Amino acid sequence: MNLVLDVALTHVRARARQTIVAVAGVATGVGFSIMMAALMQGSQEDFIRQLVDSLPHITVSDERRDPPQQPAETEFEAARIFGLTPETRRRGIKNPMATIATLESWIPGAVAPSVQVRAILRYANRDVGANVVGIDPHRETKVSALATQMRQGTLNSLFRATNAIIMGSRLAEKIGARVGSNLTVLASDGAQISAQVVGIFHSGVRQVDEGTVYALLKTGQILAQQTGLVNEIRVRVRDPLSARETATRIERETGYKAVSWQEAHEDLLSAFQIRNAIMYTVVGAILLVASFGTFNIISTITHEKARDIAIMKSLGLREATVRRIFVIEASIIGAAGAALGWAIGYALTFGLGLIEFRLSGITDITRLPLAYSPTHYAIATAVAIVSSVIAGYYPSRRAARVHPVDIIRGAT
Repeated sequence: MNLVLDVALTHVRARARQTIVAVAGVATGVGFSIMMAALMQGSQEDFIRQLVDSLPHITVSDERRDPPQQPAETEFEAARIFGLTPETRRRGIKNPMATIATLESWIPGAVAPSVQVRAILRYANRDVGANVVGIDPHRETKVSALATQMRQGTLNSLFRATNAIIMGSRLAEKIGARVGSNLTVLASDGAQISAQVVGIFHSGVRQVDEGTVYALLKTGQILAQQTGLVNEIRVRVRDPLSARETATRIERETGYKAVSWQEAHEDLLSAFQIRNAIMYTVVGAILLVASFGTFNIISTITHEKARDIAIMKSLGLREATVRRIFVIEASIIGAAGAALGWAIGYALTFGLGLIEFRLSGITDITRLPLAYSPTHYAIATAVAIVSSVIAGYYPSRRAARVHPVDIIRGAT
């Protein structure tokens, strides 16, 4: 084995130019595949992170996924009742504080009450529709990132004025309001209050920043014209990925509709699955092209060493030993190229991360989001080494089968 390794290293060192070209070909493919994987996975993870952090992980509304079963349906199997609506329906979750206390007893996270009211904001002869969310500032900090998204004012500013509100940055820009502005809020049910802007937040999600206003829980109840109303419970769990299972259990125990962030953005997550397929296809194509380049270079090197193969076989080396020598050579080139590719991939990824720009769309981004994952390096390295080994094995296998005399006669 020492002889095989010594011969392989001698071949690698003897033709430094060919070795450098082969290593550079492997390194280029590995480096660019790492960069592309980091870019595409990073952008996806950043987008999902903003969606998850901008809102609670689970929202429990006063709706029911399925209508309650009627006595006739319980009594008779053939009975089915559709579209039944009571004359008066009291909105909100029944016994909300008791429900919240029950959820807090087993949910690994935090729970907070809220009131959702659709309203029109009127300021400077401009009318804009918005969703008014009544919250408890002390509890809200535990279920959302609103406190860290404040651009002006704080959540506690809601306690400093009568009917105080906090507006999204894009909504404030649309109507021309600022901290200290007084405006009129008209609820869909006809209630009307005068409110003062005491803070502005920016979540980075355009839909939220353009159409959401936060107020105290009691202010939301005044707009809804119902004392003690809580029509939404906001939940944040320690593990965001467990939100779907937690929402299912909440729905089963309370009977109210619980929507996890995965369900709320199900269409978007489905699009990400297609995007992942595209990402792996692109990265795979880069590695495949690099593999063909590696195969071509190492095959050429092996072909040019036909005379060496003849000499080694003349000295008594077996075909398997000759193949092993060239496989080791290819493995050395592949490993060296992969190691250099790590440095190239990291440098390219780091360089992309330094580029600063702004995108106007669903989210606000100033730098490219990138994911530094060991998996990217491992996959690229595995493909590089496997392709190098294959590139060294098949040509050497074909050359090792030829009789030494024929090689020497045909060599030039």
